[in-house]
Amino acid sequence: MTDANRQILLKKRPVGAPADDDFESGEGRLRSPSRGEVLLKNLYLSIDPAIRGWMSDAKSYLPPIAIGEPIRSGTLSQIVESNAEGWFTGQIVQGLAAWESFSTVPVSNLHGKVNMIEGIPLHAMLSVLGGTGLTAYFGLLEVGRPRDGETVLVSAAAGGVGSIVGQIARIKGCRAVGLTGSDDKCSWLTDALGYDAAINYKTADLRIALKEACPQGIDVFFDSVGGEILNTALTRLNRRGRVALCGAMSQINADERPPGPDNYLQLLVKSARMEGFTTLDFAGRYDEARAVLARWIREGRLKYRDDIVDGLENAPSHLLRLFTGEHRGKLMVKLADPEV
Repeated sequence: MTDANRQILLKKRPVGAPADDDFESGEGRLRSPSRGEVLLKNLYLSIDPAIRGWMSDAKSYLPPIAIGEPIRSGTLSQIVESNAEGWFTGQIVQGLAAWESFSTVPVSNLHGKVNMIEGIPLHAMLSVLGGTGLTAYFGLLEVGRPRDGETVLVSAAAGGVGSIVGQIARIKGCRAVGLTGSDDKCSWLTDALGYDAAINYKTADLRIALKEACPQGIDVFFDSVGGEILNTALTRLNRRGRVALCGAMSQINADERPPGPDNYLQLLVKSARMEGFTTLDFAGRYDEARAVLARWIREGRLKYRDDIVDGLENAPSHLLRLFTGEHRGKLMVKLADPEV
């Protein structure tokens, strides 16, 4: 380990979709951990829509990234120095750190120690057994609360979270319908992941397509897109339907606050519920969810796809792929292998 620390910094706040010139390379100094902190060697970076929100100065559940500071990210990391009780050198952990080779963070930023599971690769601990899988698991099962025989609609269904949500819905005996942006992705959802139906929202008349794909209406809508897709889906919501708000990708690059859905009164008419969430709401239950997800993987009932590039310098361009739709499954960046 050297005293140098390669970093990707926020050069300026994006206007609309992020661009290459919003980032710059930098080099910081390593800092030994103070009491209650650990020094991490970052192994994998998680690429998520939340990063775009943190790059703006909008008020959120976490403060904005300051100009000139490293981009914040979920990480899979190895502790290389600890000044915190119960956390030891060599442990692999999931946490909230940054786009840099090494991060010094308080242990409150750590989301758990990683216990390797036979047959499951290390990087999957950041995807299907990390934030991606946890978001799908708790968002669908605790917020959406699907019941056997119900219809579950999933937006951004070919993304990291959405691709898992539909499979969990099927495991729970539901009909799963996915929304995505290409015919190729529609085929992947139905042929590889077991979705009952998939809709290319870019080419279909969504009102007609939803009526055909969800003839009995929508009981649960797991939404990561918002905007007009949410507005249209509300018209097909069944009585006592549930909407789990995971994100709003259609609005994440907007410079002005978008109008709210004008069909929101459907929630009143249908005695329905719409609820937002983050995985932090269920932090005390992560191990429970990982155990169930791992069992489904071993049983062959849950598939996942990780889209990984190597090298810190490639993190910005990999993030930009979130906003072009040029990916399937979970995006990650590999920085290093763990020390044995």
